[in-house]
Amino acid sequence: MARTKFVAGNWKMHGGLAVNLSLLNALRGGMAGVKAQVAVCAPYPYLAQVQSVLAGSPVGWGAQDLSEHAQGAYTGEVAAGMLTEFGCRYAIVGHSERRCYYGDTDDVVAAKFAAALAGGLVPILCIGETLAEREANITAEVVTRQLEAVLNRSGVAALAGAVIAYEPVWAIGTGKTATPAQAQAVHALIRARVARDNAAIGAGVQILYGGSVKPGNAAELFGQADIDGGLIGGASLVAKDFLGICAAA
Repeated sequence: MARTKFVAGNWKMHGGLAVNLSLLNALRGGMAGVKAQVAVCAPYPYLAQVQSVLAGSPVGWGAQDLSEHAQGAYTGEVAAGMLTEFGCRYAIVGHSERRCYYGDTDDVVAAKFAAALAGGLVPILCIGETLAEREANITAEVVTRQLEAVLNRSGVAALAGAVIAYEPVWAIGTGKTATPAQAQAVHALIRARVARDNAAIGAGVQILYGGSVKPGNAAELFGQADIDGGLIGGASLVAKDFLGICAAA
C-alpha cells in the first residue's frame, strides 16, 4: 500500500496576526506541484484566522492540543467540538513539550487521543524518547509503552483514523537530528508494533518524523521506507523552509 506523504507544521507558541497572515498567504500560494498532504497546527487564538485564510486551499489545519473532556467545568481547556467549529481536521496529542512541561502522562495522552477521535478530529500522536532514555538503550521500551497506552484504550482500529509522529526529544530544537538510519529504525519498530495487532493498519498508518527537519535533510529522511513525512517545528514558521520541506515530501 502506497502511503501519502504528510507534512504538518507545529507553530508551537509563536505567531501574531500580521506575521501569520504573510506566512499563511505564502503557504496558500506555494502549493503548486506539492503532492504531499500539508497542514499547520496553530495556537488556539489564531484558528479563526487560519480558517479564513486557508479555506478552499489544499492546506489543512489543526490544533496543538485539546482537552480529554467533551465539555464541562474545565477552565482554560479547549474541547474537540470547539476545534471542529473552526474547521480543524487535526489535533496534536502527546507532544513531548506537553508530556515534559505540563505533566501529560501516557494515560492523559490516551484520553486526549480518544477525545480527538470521538470529536471527529485526526489525532497526531507524538511518541519519543529523551536523550537519557536513548543513552540508556531503552528507546524501544519507551516508544512501545507510549504507543500501547493508546492501543490499550482505543484499540488498533483507532489508528486507521490517526497519524503517529516519532519525535526523538533529544533532537527537537537542539539542532541535533537522528540520522536517517536511526529514525528509520524506530519508525520500523513502531510500524511493526501496530502490525502485530493488525497488519493492514500497520502497513497503512502514516508515521511522521519530528526532530529538526530542514529543507536540506528532508528528502533523505522522507526517502526511508517507514518515514511518511514530518512534524515540523521551527522550519514551519519560515514559508520558504516549510515549502521546501513540502516539496521534498
